Amino acid sequence: MSQKLDERVPPPRLDPGGQASWLVGPRSAFGFRALQRRLQGPRWRFLETPLSLRLWYWLAPVLTAVIGGVLRFVRLDEPRSLVFDETYYVKDAYSFLVSGFERSWDKDPNAKFNSGDFSALLDSPEFVVHPPVGKWLIAAGMQLFGPANTFGWRFSTAVVGTLSVLIVALLAQKLFRSTLLGTVAGLLMAVDGHAIVQSRTALLDNFVMFFALLAFAALVLDRDDGRRRLARRLARKLADEPDKPRSRHLLYGPWLGIRWWRVAAGVALGLCAGSKWSGLFFIAGFGLLTIFWDMSARRAAGIRYWFTGTLLKDSPVAFLSIVPVALASYLASWTGWFLSNDAYNRQWASSNPAPGWDWLPGPLRSLWNYHQSMYTSGLSITSDHPYKANAWSWFVMGRPTSFFAEYPDNQCGAAKCAQVVSSIGNPLIWWAGSAALVFLLGYWILRRDWRAGGILCGWAVGYLPWLMYPERTIFFFYAIAYEPYMILALVFCLGLILGKPDAPPWRRQQGMVIVGFFVVLAILVSAFFLPLWTAQTISYDDWRSHMWMPSWI
Repeated sequence: MSQKLDERVPPPRLDPGGQASWLVGPRSAFGFRALQRRLQGPRWRFLETPLSLRLWYWLAPVLTAVIGGVLRFVRLDEPRSLVFDETYYVKDAYSFLVSGFERSWDKDPNAKFNSGDFSALLDSPEFVVHPPVGKWLIAAGMQLFGPANTFGWRFSTAVVGTLSVLIVALLAQKLFRSTLLGTVAGLLMAVDGHAIVQSRTALLDNFVMFFALLAFAALVLDRDDGRRRLARRLARKLADEPDKPRSRHLLYGPWLGIRWWRVAAGVALGLCAGSKWSGLFFIAGFGLLTIFWDMSARRAAGIRYWFTGTLLKDSPVAFLSIVPVALASYLASWTGWFLSNDAYNRQWASSNPAPGWDWLPGPLRSLWNYHQSMYTSGLSITSDHPYKANAWSWFVMGRPTSFFAEYPDNQCGAAKCAQVVSSIGNPLIWWAGSAALVFLLGYWILRRDWRAGGILCGWAVGYLPWLMYPERTIFFFYAIAYEPYMILALVFCLGLILGKPDAPPWRRQQGMVIVGFFVVLAILVSAFFLPLWTAQTISYDDWRSHMWMPSWI
C-alpha cells in the first residue's frame, strides 16, 4: 500500500558520505518537503507576510513599468522622420502590410515615405539579411496607427521595451527573493538611456532582447518546476516501494516528463532568432544552461550517477522541448514568404533540382538557399562607418551610436541648437554594471551561486559572439541584447551591499543608505541625459556638456 508522503520532516542534514542526506533517519522520515528544501533552499514565505507587503510584490514592478512606459511613449513620434536603420525595417514592415514579404523601393524613397507617399514601393522583391519577426511586429504598430505615423512605426518596440522593465523587476524578485531589489532592477531598466532609445526606435535589437529575456525567465521558472518534480517523484517512489533498496531509485533518478516552461522558452527563442540571427546564440547558451541546472538538481538530490542520469533522462526531452519548438516558431514567422509566389528566392528550387534532396519540399529548399545567401552577405558587412564600435568598447560605452542629429539655429533661445537621439546609456548604470559583471564572474567561481551563473550566461551569449567577428561592422546598440543581465548583475551586487534580511539592523540601515544613494544618483543622471534620448531641442553648448568622452561626439 502506498504511504502518504510525510511533509513534517526536519530540515535535511549531511550524512557521512555527503550524498542523499535527506534520506538520513527512519524510512518514515522520507518526505517531499525535505527534499524540496534541499533542492530549492528555504521557502520564501510570501503568503505569511503582511497583506500590504504582498500587494507591493506586484504593485512595485508595475509602477517601474509605468515609469518606463512614460519615458518610452511620451514624444515617441519624435523625430518625425526615419532615423538610422529605420530606413530599412520600417519600409520592410510596410511591404509586409502590402504583400507579406519585403519589396524593393525606388531610389531615394525616404523623403516620400516621411511625407506619407508610398509610391516608391516597387513590385520586385528585395533581398534582406534579417528574418521577419521584428518587422512583422513593427508592421503591427503601423496597422494600428497608420503607416504614415511615426508613433505607429515605433509603437511595438516601445511596448516590448516597457514589458521588459516589468519582466526584469519580476525576475529580480524571483532570483533575489526581495521586492526591494526587484523594484531597483525594474527602475534601473526603466531609466537607462540605452534601453529607452532602443524602445523609441523601430530597430530589431529590442525584440531580440525581449524574446531572449522571456526565454530566460521561463527557464528560471522551469528550474523551480523541475526541482519540484524531481523531489515529488523521487519521494513518491521511495514511499510507494518501501521494501526495495533505497539505492535503486538513487542510481539515475526518475523521468520528469515534458516541462511546459521549457516549451515556452523554445517558442520565445525561436522568435528571438526570428528577429535577428544573433538569437541563435541564446538558443545554444540557454539550452546548455538548463541542462547544467538539471545536473545540479540530480546531484543535490543524491542521485549517484547524476551526470549520466541527466544525459539520459533530461537532455533528450530538453532538446525536443527547445530546439524543434524554436525551429517551428522560426519557420512560422516566414509564413508570408511561404504563401507568396514572388518573394525573393521563393521559386529557386523549381529551377535548381537537387538529386538526393527531392524528398525535401521545394519551398524549404528555396528558403535554405536564401539563408545561405543571407549568412554570406551578413559576414561581408565590413564597410567603415563613423559610429562603428568594437565590442571591447561596449563596457565603457566607447562609441555610442548617433541615430539622429540636427543642429538648427534660433529654436531653443540660443544662436545654435541641437536635436539628437544618441544611444548613450546612463553612465553610472553602465560603468557600475560592467564592473558588477567582472565581480560576478569571480563570485560565481568562488561560490558557484546558480543565480550568478545564470546571469553570466545571459550576458555571455549576448556579448561574447560579437568578439568572433572583429572585421564586421558592429555598433554599440547591439549591446541591448545583454543589458537586462548586466542590470541583474548590478542588482546582485547591490543586494550583497544591502545585506541579508536577518542581518543586524545597523548593517541593513547602512546598506539601505548606500543602495538608496546609488538609485537616486542614477535617476538624477538619467534626468540630465534625457534630452539626448528623446530628441528634445537644446542649446549646442548644453549638448556639448553631455559629451563626457571625446568618442561620444
